[in-house]
Amino acid sequence: MTQSAPAITPPAPQPESDFYWEKCKAGELWIRRCTVCSRAYFYPRDICPFPDCFARDTEWVQASGRGTLQTFAIVHRAPTPAFRDKVPFITAVVELEEGPRVPTNLVGIEFAEGEIRPAAVQCGMAVAVTFEELTEDISLPMFRPA
Repeated sequence: MTQSAPAITPPAPQPESDFYWEKCKAGELWIRRCTVCSRAYFYPRDICPFPDCFARDTEWVQASGRGTLQTFAIVHRAPTPAFRDKVPFITAVVELEEGPRVPTNLVGIEFAEGEIRPAAVQCGMAVAVTFEELTEDISLPMFRPA
């Protein structure tokens, strides 16, 4: 008798990120922007994270959902039993057109016999957001080749 993998623990929304998760569930990617220094940032929080600013005057802006792959790693060994059925998968950092870098997963990559074609993933490639429903309340933004 085989046991199924335990469920992946979803992110826990906080008051500062509730809006973000609501928009992800609707298939939209929103980020915060400081109205004082005009820089956008990720992850969502009410205070500008830049050391030369730290302003509390921020706003939500809808991101284009387009970006560039900055770095990636192909995970072959599940970090926990919850990921056992997901390997191999690709963790990545994507720089959004708006500037912030987002830790994410890269999806929509062709696998052949459990291996990723080396030319299928390259730093600098254009990517676009897509969403994976993790729970009834949480959809995770992931990126695919554009």
